[in-house]
Amino acid sequence: MTQWQINLREENLLLHEALALRVPTAPAAFLRQLCKKQRVSVNEDKAEASRLTRVGETIAVKNSQRWLECIEKLPVKPEQLLYEDSDCIVLNKPDGLAIHRAVGHEDNLLHRVQDFLSLRKENFQVSPVHRLDIGTSGAVLFGKGRAAISKLGQMLTAGQFRKSYLALVSGKLTESGELDSEVPAKGKIKEALTRYKPLASTENYTLLELQLVTGRHHQIRHQLAVSGHPIIGDVRYRGELINELSRPFLHCHQLTFPLSNDERTITVKAPLPEDLKALLLTLQFSPDALEL
Repeated sequence: MTQWQINLREENLLLHEALALRVPTAPAAFLRQLCKKQRVSVNEDKAEASRLTRVGETIAVKNSQRWLECIEKLPVKPEQLLYEDSDCIVLNKPDGLAIHRAVGHEDNLLHRVQDFLSLRKENFQVSPVHRLDIGTSGAVLFGKGRAAISKLGQMLTAGQFRKSYLALVSGKLTESGELDSEVPAKGKIKEALTRYKPLASTENYTLLELQLVTGRHHQIRHQLAVSGHPIIGDVRYRGELINELSRPFLHCHQLTFPLSNDERTITVKAPLPEDLKALLLTLQFSPDALEL
């Protein structure tokens, strides 16, 4: 079963039209047949092909060989697309993937977004509004079109964005607090502020939710290491290696930002990837921690 939630870009469309936006590699006639044969459900109920979609509804498609072949050809998989409207698109970036093209990283998230939108015949300029390190997974916001890119960038600079991360650190922390310290940034030393809250813990490890107040390079990683609670898997900052985790346990799990075309604010959540969930299970964290 392949499933996702309807977003603003997919609202008030016929089912096959919504499917075409999410899986543009699938022929239109094939998508109509899926709907006609009721292989598509909405909120776990079989849906008529003529019904219109609504924001927040859960679409589920029964897998078949042809459907899976269409998904395999996608540069952006259905579950990776967390949110979209006319001005922006938010993706759940996997670890190990650069946002921009870099030496040794020909494949990158920006190219995947561009290729995905090209499949839908949408060939406008696309640009990331913020960045994540290659080893960090989670939500990344892209602006669509020059006007939206500019406005979203201005909102970010004005402090209208809230970015929250999940990090697994060494040591047991029981109280919320702040990390207020100087960090190296572009050859200079700058003030940095991060707020944190323990979500779950064992005797030796704590799962933290962290909110960036400033946005310095490697801010969270540097500050946690200096505080004596480095991120698990973050070898660069003396983090402990567990079960051969190949990257830092750092995930951008929530973005809150104003929509560029009206006064509403939206919150987008990126679920924890499977490798991080598996480590929490290994360390005997409660099942509730896996649902963040």
